[in-house]
Amino acid sequence: MSSIEIEAFETSQMKESLPEINVGDTVVVDKVIIEGKKKRIQKFEGTVILRTGIRSRDSIVVRKVVDGIGVEKTYLLHSSLVSKVSVIRKGKVRRARLYYLRDRIGSKATRIKAKG
Repeated sequence: MSSIEIEAFETSQMKESLPEINVGDTVVVDKVIIEGKKKRIQKFEGTVILRTGIRSRDSIVVRKVVDGIGVEKTYLLHSSLVSKVSVIRKGKVRRARLYYLRDRIGSKATRIKAKG
């Protein structure tokens, strides 16, 4: 397979309606969870600390703090299990990776300024 065929296949697998997501944004990711024969949608709200990949391999890492414990989840944006991604707040950051948020404790220390 040539690289042109691979690119064509990857672009055919991509979703058309994704919002512009950047590092520092607060997002809600709706993921389809399959338990036996039942399907349900689980929402995960947090801050995007990393965005990586190109075309159909584009992924984000979303972080939130639950009961004082940091939880990070990685989502493939063009996966069929990710039903919807919505941006709640645009964040103003100066870095491409927000790993420093892992060392911070509390809501004030992990706060990111809003863009605009």
